[in-house]
Amino acid sequence: MFTHQQIEKLIFIDIETVSGLAEFSALEPEMQFFWEKKARQYYKAENDPNFDVNRSYSEKAGLFSEFNRVVCVSFGYIRFQGGQAQAKIKSIYSKDEKAILSETSELLKQDKLADYHLCGHNIKEFDCPTLARRMLINGIFPLPPRLNNYGKKPWEVNHIDTMALWKFGDFKSYTSLALLCHLFNIPSPKTDVDGSQVTSLYWQQNSDLKAIAEYCQKDVQATMNLVLRFANMELLREENVVMENL
Repeated sequence: MFTHQQIEKLIFIDIETVSGLAEFSALEPEMQFFWEKKARQYYKAENDPNFDVNRSYSEKAGLFSEFNRVVCVSFGYIRFQGGQAQAKIKSIYSKDEKAILSETSELLKQDKLADYHLCGHNIKEFDCPTLARRMLINGIFPLPPRLNNYGKKPWEVNHIDTMALWKFGDFKSYTSLALLCHLFNIPSPKTDVDGSQVTSLYWQQNSDLKAIAEYCQKDVQATMNLVLRFANMELLREENVVMENL
């Protein structure tokens, strides 16, 4: 599916998001109204008098760009030396979302990366739209061209989405990165953190950004290995993976 040269032209990416505020009650009244409306639709609980809107915000606000914030962006690339894949992964993380997004925007605008493709799992539906929307909300203009898809034809969008590759044209289902790793005998990307714990780590456990960044980087590494598996190549060896900024 991929050659060495094609893999070396990929920028692997993953992001982590949390709810925009620590709890539902901290939202301004207008945003409380908008969240409850969205949450009831999401949970199919429009007429449920017992619907727990506070819990819904803690559980799901991180999924929606209008209500979340980006706390970590991890990037990585692969180079081949002597036939073996070598990887480097870097994270940008901070309590200052605008700082994260500004640095990410500048990185994606670099001329030397113009002919690279972004690659990640479900990046077409989540990571890339979330970055673009949060950049606009935070007043970061102009958007990096690779995130601004307005007026572009589908084949002009330089994103390689491993979930879309796995679908082979099927639009019926979502397949998690963890499941594909299991199917292809790829070491689990999970650390002591999983996605459901990221909001809690950020808001309740002293903003444990280092643990969140490590989790994000492990997902980048897992996506790299999935691409290597799709290409029938040897997986990354741990000694050949360099993690930066942890």
